[in-house]
Amino acid sequence: MNNMKPLPSAVSVLIVDDEPGMRSFLKKALAKKFALVETASSVEDAEQLRSRCHFDLLIVDIRLPGRSGIEWHEALNDQERRSDIIFMTGYADMDVAIKALRAGASDFIMKPFHLEQMMKAVDRCIERRLLKRENLMLRREVSFNQSSTIIGQSDAMTEVKHVIERVAPTNAVVLIEGESGTGKELVARQLHILSGRQGPFVPVNCGAIAPELLESELFGHSAGAFTGAKGNREGLFSFASGGTIFLDEIGEMPLKMQTALLRVLEQRTIRPVGSEKEINIDVRVLAATNRKLSEEVEAGNFRRDLYYRLNVLDIVIPPLRDRPEDIVELTHHFTCQLAAELGVKEVVWSHEDLLKLQQHEWPGNIRELRNMIERCILLGKPPAEYWKVQPKTEAAGESGYPLQWALKDVERDHVTRVVDLHGGNKSAAARDLGVSRKTLDRKYKEWFGGEADKEES
Repeated sequence: MNNMKPLPSAVSVLIVDDEPGMRSFLKKALAKKFALVETASSVEDAEQLRSRCHFDLLIVDIRLPGRSGIEWHEALNDQERRSDIIFMTGYADMDVAIKALRAGASDFIMKPFHLEQMMKAVDRCIERRLLKRENLMLRREVSFNQSSTIIGQSDAMTEVKHVIERVAPTNAVVLIEGESGTGKELVARQLHILSGRQGPFVPVNCGAIAPELLESELFGHSAGAFTGAKGNREGLFSFASGGTIFLDEIGEMPLKMQTALLRVLEQRTIRPVGSEKEINIDVRVLAATNRKLSEEVEAGNFRRDLYYRLNVLDIVIPPLRDRPEDIVELTHHFTCQLAAELGVKEVVWSHEDLLKLQQHEWPGNIRELRNMIERCILLGKPPAEYWKVQPKTEAAGESGYPLQWALKDVERDHVTRVVDLHGGNKSAAARDLGVSRKTLDRKYKEWFGGEADKEES
C-alpha cells in the first residue's frame, strides 16, 4: 500500500442494527482494526451520529424500525456518496438483495453469518474504496496538470503571471483574492507546480467542513480525543508534508480556528486534537477568499493579526468583466478542451458570437464562461441569453468597439466588418482597405485558421 492510501486504522465505521447483540458483536470485532466504530439502533440515531462525523463505511440491517436501511441509503445517495455500505438481512429474499445492490450496496450478507465472512466483505469494501480514492486523486492531479496554464494576455493577467513566477519558488504565505469563479485554485496550483516542492497539493474548502470538525480535519486527533477515537489519525497538514496546503474560503474559518492557524503559521508546528505533543511541519500555506478580508477584520469576523500574517503577499485576480480582451482566448481554450473531454465536435464561433461574449457581464466569471461553452457543445448552439447582450456604451468608443481592446482586436473587428459589408467579397474589401488580397488572406488565416480563399471571379 503506497503513501497515498490511508492506513485502515484511519477508517471510520458505523453499524446500524436494531439487535443489541449484533451491534455489540460487530463493534467488538471491528474496533480492533479501525480507528472509529460507532453503533446505532435506528435511522434516526444514525443520522445524529452522521451529523457529527463522516463515516467511510456503513454496515446496515435492511429491516429497521420506522424506516428500512435501503430507503435510508437511497435518501443518502445525493448527500453522502463518499460512504460505502454493506447491507445485512435475516430474510432470504432475492428481490430485496437485488434492490439493495441496485441502490449502490458494496455487499449483501445473509444472517446468521460467520465473522470471517463479514470481515472479508469489509476488507474487500475498504480495499475498493482506497483504490477508488487513489485513482480519483491521480485523475484529478492529471486533469489539473493538463489544464494548469493560466489563460489571458491582458495587462492584469500578465501581471498576475509575473507575480506567480516571482514568488512560486519561495516559501512565502500568499493570499489570493478574487470573486467566485475567477480561478483562485488554478493560481494556487500554479504556485505549487512552479515551487518545485515534492509533496502533494492539498486543497481544503474551509466553508465546506463543519466548524466542530475543522480542527480535527486539519491537524488530526490522538487516541481518546473524543468518544470512539481508538487510534491516532493524521490531519491534512500532515498529509501535505513537503508540499502545499491551499485553504480556500479562508474567510469562512471560525475565530477559534483562526487562532490555531495563526499559531501554526508562526511556530511551524501543529498539535493534534487531544494531544499535548507538538509536531513539526514542512508545509507551504496558500489561502484564498472571495470576501474583502480587510472589511471582515473591521467587522470583527476575522483576526487582524492573522490577516496581516496571511497578507504577506497578495494576488488579486480581476473579474472576467474587467478583462474582456481575454475572452476570445479563453473561449477557444475551453472549446478545444471540453470537446475532447466530451468526445464531440467543437463549436464554431463566428466573429459576431465572440464580440457578444466580450460584451457580456459574466457575473459567474470564468466558471460561468466554461459552463456556457459546455452547454453550447452539448446542445450544438449557444444559449440564447448570451446573445441578447447590449454593447457597453460607457466602455465603447465612437467606432463601437470596447476601449479595452488591443490594437490587433480593433484591426480584426474593422477588417471583418468591411468584408461583411461587401458580402464576403474579399477582393472588393481589400481595395477599400488599401491592402492586397494576399495580405487580407494572410490576416484571415492568422485570425481564424484554415486555407486562404481563392480569388473571386
